[in-house]
Amino acid sequence: MTQLPVRRSSWGALLFFAVLGLCLGSGVARAQLPATAMGTGAPDQGNPRVEAALLTDVSQVKPGDSFRIGVRFRMDPGWHIYWKNPGDSGLASEIVWDTPGTTVGELQWPTPITFRSPDGFITSYGYGEEVLLFAQAHVSDKLTGSAQLSAAADILVCETRCLPAQLMLTRNIPLGSETRPDSEHAPLFDEAHARVPVTPESSGYAVTLALDTKPLTAGRPFSGTLTVTGPKGQSVPKVEKDFFVPERIRGLARLALSPVDGKPGTFKLEGEAAPDVPEQEPRFVGVLRLGPASVGRPSLTLDLPLAPVVAAAPGSAPVVKPAPALKPPAVVASAVAPESSLSLGLVLVFAFLGGALLNLMPCVFPVLALKAYGFTRTVHAERGKVVLHAMAYAGGIIGSLLALALAVLGLRAGGHSVGWGFQFQEPLFVAAVAAVLVAFALNLFGVFTVGTDGTALVEKVDSSHGLARSAGEGVLAVVLATPCSAPLLGTAVGFALAAGPATVLATFFMLGLGLALPFCLLVLVPGLAKLLPKPGAWMERGKQLLGFALLGTTVWLVWVMGGLTGVDGMARLLSFLAVVGLGAWLYGLAQGSTGARKAAGVAAVVAVLAVGGIFSLRFEDTGPAVRKASAVGEAQPWDEAAVAAALEAGQPVFIDFTADWCLTCKFNERTVLTREDVRAAFAEHKVAFFVADWTRRDARISSKLAEFGRAGVPMYLVVSPDSPDKPEVLPELLTSDTVIDAVRRASKRMANAR
Repeated sequence: MTQLPVRRSSWGALLFFAVLGLCLGSGVARAQLPATAMGTGAPDQGNPRVEAALLTDVSQVKPGDSFRIGVRFRMDPGWHIYWKNPGDSGLASEIVWDTPGTTVGELQWPTPITFRSPDGFITSYGYGEEVLLFAQAHVSDKLTGSAQLSAAADILVCETRCLPAQLMLTRNIPLGSETRPDSEHAPLFDEAHARVPVTPESSGYAVTLALDTKPLTAGRPFSGTLTVTGPKGQSVPKVEKDFFVPERIRGLARLALSPVDGKPGTFKLEGEAAPDVPEQEPRFVGVLRLGPASVGRPSLTLDLPLAPVVAAAPGSAPVVKPAPALKPPAVVASAVAPESSLSLGLVLVFAFLGGALLNLMPCVFPVLALKAYGFTRTVHAERGKVVLHAMAYAGGIIGSLLALALAVLGLRAGGHSVGWGFQFQEPLFVAAVAAVLVAFALNLFGVFTVGTDGTALVEKVDSSHGLARSAGEGVLAVVLATPCSAPLLGTAVGFALAAGPATVLATFFMLGLGLALPFCLLVLVPGLAKLLPKPGAWMERGKQLLGFALLGTTVWLVWVMGGLTGVDGMARLLSFLAVVGLGAWLYGLAQGSTGARKAAGVAAVVAVLAVGGIFSLRFEDTGPAVRKASAVGEAQPWDEAAVAAALEAGQPVFIDFTADWCLTCKFNERTVLTREDVRAAFAEHKVAFFVADWTRRDARISSKLAEFGRAGVPMYLVVSPDSPDKPEVLPELLTSDTVIDAVRRASKRMANAR
């Protein structure tokens, strides 16, 4: 009896150590997932609709070895994300890797499923419930310590409504003398790999394609037969519904397969060539799933040549067809622009003239007024000094534009689609520009001086117009010019952003020369300088008046912030600007001190700005809900499905690509699109009006702009139901006659088609 507790204690100890051994063993086989490798997105009334995790199939890797890396997405019931071809609507999922010392290969896409709207009008392709998008990774044999892995996922999560999600996931994988598999996550990669389509050759299948007509005719339907032969003469499994998913194919407007009854492995091919003749011969590309998905039959990835597409014969009868959905291009588009036939020389001329015309845009007025004031002060001085100021101003413009061009090239190399004015989509950039404008205004009010502690008026004027100040005004002119799009500028920049790095740099350089042109002329043409008024007592009051002009520009930036982050964001920005004002005042007081008191004053300014920035510059993306409605009350948010439905109903479509920070867009809204005669024309011709809001980054809008050779807003499209694939692009600066005539043409084409 006395030994029973001992037995129990022994068994308990054995059980404890056994469990401990299993836990330690499992810890060796798999690594615990860190919090930075997991994230949620697409919040819907506080409930995130997607969870993401950065996974690997190893817990430790040996330098020089390979492993698999991927992002697992888990969606709420009824919600889904999209395949690389989203279909008639949606947005392709995108993952950008940042893995120093580790090379990541091509993303592997498991076979998607097909989603249809209740009326069957819209078909899209993607994944529901859970999916792992992965790639093969290789660690450099020279890497030490650990492999740092980061993934930026940009997805669209949809049910009946769609919510964008941007997720940043990071983790480290330790390096060691051997590669150890992760027993928990490696099976997930095996399951995902089994769902990735394979080539027919690797699975023993043979696929042939025979077209009924060669070549294909632009804008005309075509047909053919696809034949699949099983390995070693085996029969091909019977396919089930939605067995074929096409990829995006340039040169084709439509492509579909249907099984032939009684002939397993034989499929009827039906398609339609795009209205425009493609530069290269299109190929038949897509995924074919054999047999029911539940039994694990292989999916075949098909890539077969098609016949070339030729233009329709002149005078041939048109083909009457329903209006197709206007499908968006891929997320990162390198679309062939309508203006791509322009020569480089003409594009550079457009860039120069567009830069010159930017001087007439309202964005640049405050800086031009400042510069005019400065030149009035210096132009009557010795000529060499004036030339130096002009060179500094032009250098600030050209240097900042070349820096912007390099930033664009860097983002484009990283797989991001960018355009003119893209930096105003970031709240912190808007806050920084607003702070600079407030500081400039307070300097003009005399709250503090730049570069000197003198208090005399002459010393203040001289100190505020040094060469560094001229260069800074050039930089500020560029910053404030980017929200505007002058005539010719959209064509030139759109051409450049679709071209190589040398063309981008050359275009931005010529743009800078054009923007600096007015003040260069003041220096190069002596007669023009005589037209400027002579300096006098009026200049001090004029300088203070210009400070209010800068504050007016700041009010506009606060309004832009409201479009980006809502009322809370506007309040935070105003709080930060108050802190900037306090810092400028303290700096002005410190300038009148010496020694330790001056150093303490400067330290107080730095502390005030640092603390104020930490507590106020925390902006949250409130998403599309905070975007203000268009000035045109009947406008609808732009959506490809809604556009297609309007065209199907026989309505002409007007699409306004705009942004809150685009003053040219707002000018067109207030002076043209809200006019009674324009509204009456829209009502008469039953025009469907859509607004594509680019205030915040939107890859769908970026891609659509690139499709028409534009790098920024505004852009205006008028689409006729009779020719939905050939929308008319209106100029950046609208007139009521331009809009009304375009609407009448679109409506007339439809009437003639009937």
